[in-house]
Amino acid sequence: MSLYNLRNPAVKRLMREADELKYPTEEYFAQPLEDNLFEWHFTLRGPPNTEFEGGIYHGRITLPPDYPMKPPSIILLTPNGRFETNKKVCLSISGHHPESWRPSWSIRTALLAIIGFLPTHGNGAIGSLDYTPEERKKLALRSQDWKCQECGYIRGCLKSPGVEKSENCDIQNNDMKFLSEPISNSSSVENVSPDDEYSGRGSDSENSSSTSSTDFAKNIPGNSIEIVTSNEDSAVVLRQRNFDSNECIVESMQPSTSPVQSVRAKSVQNNCSLIVIWVISLILVLLIIRRWFSFDYTV
Repeated sequence: MSLYNLRNPAVKRLMREADELKYPTEEYFAQPLEDNLFEWHFTLRGPPNTEFEGGIYHGRITLPPDYPMKPPSIILLTPNGRFETNKKVCLSISGHHPESWRPSWSIRTALLAIIGFLPTHGNGAIGSLDYTPEERKKLALRSQDWKCQECGYIRGCLKSPGVEKSENCDIQNNDMKFLSEPISNSSSVENVSPDDEYSGRGSDSENSSSTSSTDFAKNIPGNSIEIVTSNEDSAVVLRQRNFDSNECIVESMQPSTSPVQSVRAKSVQNNCSLIVIWVISLILVLLIIRRWFSFDYTV
């Protein structure tokens, strides 16, 4: 990695994400290859209470040179019954849909989205499979012994369940909130520095509650772009929307003061006009009186 230009925005961003993801969690783990910063390998645990429970799935993420302005490409390597192996996955957070990608999203966001999309229906999307629950359960058991040519056996890549949650849990929950926001708001992100928005997310999630990755995707029809969160996360999003609406109210009240100012300006102008009229009238009266006296004198 030292061969890369450290001033490159993509390199800086990826090195920062690699440092944040260097410790495995119970749900996911991802790191770049030693000789290629733009190719990552990840390991995911199947979401609980689904046919993927107990499964451990490995995959590959390739990132474009202008990341994070463009989305990554995601490839699953472990047979899972939901996505084809060795084929790019078609999701709203992958390279198949650059129009829905947001620069504030990260590799962590993509990992959480994959976990959330696992128990959903493929609906004929590119790279999707519709295996029966029984077949997926069998593949989940077999996945525990799967071995990657680059990483080796994937079973030891994740933290064992029941261990104390990692300190990155707050950032993980905040990534879910970013996914829960409607894509229609993505136009406002273009005016914000992706690195600034990405680096500032951790402070907003200090009081976030723990949420399963499947909560925000369990109501998704197929590969819908909008992702539904749990009640707690939805409440947070609603509070943010209410705050935004209050800002709109304040902004809408600001133009209302301009008519008052214009009325005051008009009244000042009217007063000035009246003074001018009075002065002119006084001058005319003086001229008439002078003319009258001068006429009277000549007579």
